[in-house]
Amino acid sequence: MDTRKEVFHQWLELIENGGLSKLKIELNEDNPANIAEFFDEVPVDKQLLVFRLLTKDNAADTFSFMDSDMQEDIVNSITDSEVRHILDDLSLDDAVDFLSEIPANLVTRVLKNTAEEKRKIINEFLNYPDDCAGSIMTIEFVQFHEDTTVLKAMEQIKKTGVNKETIYSCYVMDARRVLVGMVSLRTLILSGDDIKIKDIMEDDVIFVRTLDDQEDIANLFKKYGLIALPVVDNEQRLVGIITVDDIVDVIEQENTEDIEKMAALIPSEDEYLKTGVFTLARNRITWLLILMISGTISSAIISGYEAVLASSIILSSFFPILMDTGGNAGSQSSTLIIRGMAVGEIDMSDVFKVIWKEIRVGLLAGSILGLVNFIRLIILRTPLNVNITVSLSLIIAVVVSKSIGCLLPMAAKKLKFDPAIMAGPLITTIVDATSLIIFFNLAKIFVL
Repeated sequence: MDTRKEVFHQWLELIENGGLSKLKIELNEDNPANIAEFFDEVPVDKQLLVFRLLTKDNAADTFSFMDSDMQEDIVNSITDSEVRHILDDLSLDDAVDFLSEIPANLVTRVLKNTAEEKRKIINEFLNYPDDCAGSIMTIEFVQFHEDTTVLKAMEQIKKTGVNKETIYSCYVMDARRVLVGMVSLRTLILSGDDIKIKDIMEDDVIFVRTLDDQEDIANLFKKYGLIALPVVDNEQRLVGIITVDDIVDVIEQENTEDIEKMAALIPSEDEYLKTGVFTLARNRITWLLILMISGTISSAIISGYEAVLASSIILSSFFPILMDTGGNAGSQSSTLIIRGMAVGEIDMSDVFKVIWKEIRVGLLAGSILGLVNFIRLIILRTPLNVNITVSLSLIIAVVVSKSIGCLLPMAAKKLKFDPAIMAGPLITTIVDATSLIIFFNLAKIFVL
């Protein structure tokens, strides 16, 4: 049994056997993330009892690691005074994340029990659009005036640093609160007390604006290896920072969304096991209907070439291998291109380089597939004209499919759509129709 599972099992036994005093000690000595995970194992009727065993600080930290459903259950069960304690100790970005997930009536109750100053700030954050820098930033950061000395800066960190999201990256402003630089804690520690911040700060600061997309921000963190990133308004005044722990959540969210879109699903933020059957069906049925209707294109193409099929019934037996191979080839290309664009390896100016590369890859892969298929059909004693038709169709279909697979995601991005929608089933549907047209036209040449 996993060590963590063993600990959880022991804690559950303490609950059942009335060993709450010992459980209280052990819980408050553990990591809040582990405690939050333990709550998934605790019986619903015991969750509030266990939550009240936590110290004030641990309760808030543990609460921040819980999923939104668990947070909602806890808040519905505790007193207004306890709600106030949790909100007072929650970091601002965690409080905003929590409030953005719960029902409106519960938001009203929580905000009513929040200090007026913090409530005002939270409301400002809640007004930012989802998925932008403003919605994930925090205002709990270390900031200095450019004329502050190192001695005063260190005193400020010692005095206020305990309540900041991070103290390792500190930001420098001028008299108008315009961001002018950044100084690390290491630089402060290694500098003389009387030196002014403006003399040791880095003035080439990477920053984002409040309405910048969170996916672009995640790419900046990856590219520059950041632990924090300042956020400014349109006048470049410093309004907040984004830390790497928030970006980890963004990356998970964006990757999940892309995977769902590539599988022709409407993205959902809810966990699979906590999502109802009707919701899951609703998220899937739209694209299933679109793909089913688009599949009639292939049927129409086949109907349009009935004369070709009538002349050689054996041709119909090769539909699956041709369409599957073309669809797989297109999906391979689209997946690589979508990934390349997502991590910044490919941009729109590379479109011709990408197409040329995929054509060459398609020719090489298609030729190998065509040759193997040609030998296979010889062994099976398939008529030579049919063999040539199928093998040549495979080669051309793979080249065309790979070209379509790389071009469509880039076209989607150019049109301001998410490239992920051009993957998987949608690419396959388009490629199937294209492969059939290639196949039938070659059949008219070699079979009729």
